Amino acid sequence: MSSQDAVQNTVVVGLQWGDEGKGKVVDLLAANARHVVRFQGGNNAGHTLVVDGETVILHLIPSGILQPNTTCIIGNGVVVDPEVLVAELDQLAKRGREVGPDSLILSADAHLVLPIHRTLDGLREQALGGSKIGTTKKGIGPAYEDKVARRGIRAGALLDLARFRRHIQGTLSEKNRIFADWYGESTISDDELVEWARPFAERLAPYIKDSVAHLHAAQDRGDPILFEGAQGTFLDVDHGTYPFVTSSNTVAGNAAAGTGVGPKDLHAVVGIAKAYATRVGSGPFPTRLDEHEEEEMRTKGGEFGATTGRPRSCGWFDAPMVRHAARLNGVTHLTLTKLDVLSGIKTLRIGIGHDTPEGDERFSGSPVYEDIPGWDEDITACRTWESLPPACQAYVERIEALVGIRAGLISVGPGRRQVIPRDPLFRSTQH
Repeated sequence: MSSQDAVQNTVVVGLQWGDEGKGKVVDLLAANARHVVRFQGGNNAGHTLVVDGETVILHLIPSGILQPNTTCIIGNGVVVDPEVLVAELDQLAKRGREVGPDSLILSADAHLVLPIHRTLDGLREQALGGSKIGTTKKGIGPAYEDKVARRGIRAGALLDLARFRRHIQGTLSEKNRIFADWYGESTISDDELVEWARPFAERLAPYIKDSVAHLHAAQDRGDPILFEGAQGTFLDVDHGTYPFVTSSNTVAGNAAAGTGVGPKDLHAVVGIAKAYATRVGSGPFPTRLDEHEEEEMRTKGGEFGATTGRPRSCGWFDAPMVRHAARLNGVTHLTLTKLDVLSGIKTLRIGIGHDTPEGDERFSGSPVYEDIPGWDEDITACRTWESLPPACQAYVERIEALVGIRAGLISVGPGRRQVIPRDPLFRSTQH
């Protein structure tokens, strides 16, 4: 085997409905990666990092940006709101982390989220009323629609505002008809959009590059690459709880299409699941807790959306769901997060099945539960498997048996070092 073959390129994905703690795991794994690349989604995702007691929330910039000597890439599969990206760069600068074009690349082929997309997203959700999807109203869906309809605007257009103006005319004409005729709203001119884009074009121009060429050059050098997913498996537009899904493919296979790196060069897939379950927005949630229990878990776990601040719905761990997600993603390594939130609950429940036709794992029926004793001990200071209470170990082992994959990393608190690594892939991140 050549040195190139031995390189570990790793994909990180969520196995539930998002908010599983991907940002923290990416930040850990980025210590041994030379490049961290986002491959889908937009600023409808938020990754929360806690480093040295300080909380940093990122929406577009990959979580590896806090690691020294790491280049972060926003891949071609991401949709990018220039206004949000510039605000994120400014936020990091205020925290003493200046991010220049040597450490961040924006793919010239990534599609842009424009103000017209945000406006349309909000109008649609408002019109749906009680049937709303529960989008973040960030314009992500409409931007992806324009992409697949071949009228989208790529980031490379910001390098030439005359070209930007030509490109927006088709989509702007269509959106203005929708605004005026369907919703009775004001229209927007191409001059207004160009002037909106001008300061962002000037600021972002040095960052806009051929990301595919950069990643292939990294491959040729043998640099390890970390691929960061957003949202979770069951928000995938093909494999999720449709229509209550996001507008992109969130599964690991999209790491190839969303970056231009071939599937044979994706060597490991880290799947992340909470020790319980949460979701934001509308859609089915079989193992959801009753109102009182949900509020307790939400408060203890800090379960509020990193992007919107919306309270997350909370429920018990759904083993068939996570098992199915592991298959969809080809998971090679399992991570279990927020185990500490369950401390103090006398009896824990695990969803072990659904009252649906045999073989159907789409979670439309009532859950079948198995009860398991809880533990009272505070586990946030535990750093080894042996230091966990026996009841806590039993809970993790039962999840492993039901999902069919050993938990190679267990998170016992929000901090970067509040983890128990059990697999060589994760032990190598501990310094």
